[in-house]
Amino acid sequence: MARDKIIDVVAFGQEIGKLGYDIDHGKSFFQYNPEFLESGKYSKLFPFIFKRTKPAQVFTEYQQDTFQGLPPMIADSLPDTFGNIIFQEWLTARGIQKVTPLEQLAYVADRGMGALEYRPVKELPNASSVNIDEIITILEKVLKIKEDTSGTALDELSLLNVFKIGTSAGGARPKILISEHKKTGKIIAGDREVSEDYNHYLVKLHIDDSDGYNKEKVEYAYYLLAQEAGIEMMHSKLIENKHFATLRYDRQHGEKQHVLTVTGLTGWDFKSQPENSSYENVFKVALGLEVPHKDLQQLFKRMVFNLVFRNVDDHLKNHSFIYNKESNGWNLGPAYDLTYALNPLFTFKITSRALSINGKRTSLTVKDILTIAEEFSIKNPKGIIDDVQALIPRWMEIASELAIPEKIIKTIKNEIKNIK
Repeated sequence: MARDKIIDVVAFGQEIGKLGYDIDHGKSFFQYNPEFLESGKYSKLFPFIFKRTKPAQVFTEYQQDTFQGLPPMIADSLPDTFGNIIFQEWLTARGIQKVTPLEQLAYVADRGMGALEYRPVKELPNASSVNIDEIITILEKVLKIKEDTSGTALDELSLLNVFKIGTSAGGARPKILISEHKKTGKIIAGDREVSEDYNHYLVKLHIDDSDGYNKEKVEYAYYLLAQEAGIEMMHSKLIENKHFATLRYDRQHGEKQHVLTVTGLTGWDFKSQPENSSYENVFKVALGLEVPHKDLQQLFKRMVFNLVFRNVDDHLKNHSFIYNKESNGWNLGPAYDLTYALNPLFTFKITSRALSINGKRTSLTVKDILTIAEEFSIKNPKGIIDDVQALIPRWMEIASELAIPEKIIKTIKNEIKNIK
């Protein structure tokens, strides 16, 4: 393969290996750096799919949109729906029609979520300070999809600023990465900053009220509920009482943290493989990573919370694990994306869960939950269920304090039910 079709994969300042991509066949190649293998360092960095061998490994089975032909743990670095919208609009503004997944990784470079970096880097000018109102103005135009994509109102510089701080974050809703100076409060783009002088946030932006309510406020209410339930999450807050900001768990103690989703760890596509999308499988991944038992207890509590409070979008990419380079081990990452994911203004006759439990996605019972508890030796499962269900009345109280519209509060309240 030509040199310009190979990039280096770097973690913690060390080249782990090289990645190649065959455009014609949509397949990828990975080869470990022999010196890295011989050093024995970070031996559990990629615990499942990559074999710790010197010969090149070929990957032909990951053709779905989620992976784009790349190994799953590398594809985890690619932006998701929203990031791709911004990325494609920015490329269009520069007259570029299409880039390969490998080129996209070169744009991600050292700005992505987690600790993996990619070289050579497609250089982007460093972003300066961040004005959230200006970014929203740009995003409102970008999200009209193909409208106003040229001219002074939406020029390359404006798109570049959003691209740099927005496309590294996953998910479908508009979001940006920012860093807030702990002493001065100044906000700068969070694409490159790592130091402990800053709080590093992922911010989900509230663009407009066309849906009739603020999704970000609802997510903040769920964050407060989850905190009371004893679910481990990064500190979160509302900016200007409308944008949801959560500290990044992949930026802690002034260092990048190596994080992989269940999809990235296993190659189970969260979009197109319902047969793999189950809580049983998430627990099995946790066991395979040899996490401490308290992490299994925490995962069980999250599952119960999602059931009781009707978070049906708890898919395989919404569960992540964090690698500890000192211990060469893994832990369950903090919970994220806990919210009422449906639009409460719509009527849904049947809502199917992203992750099945005991082979079921609807009409789940306590008996179904207890099958998980028994299989994975969860302590006091009935107590956990009771504790989470005791918080049901708190939804009305917290949502009212946040001035969420009454209709939204009542609709979601009617969906939140005891599991029997």
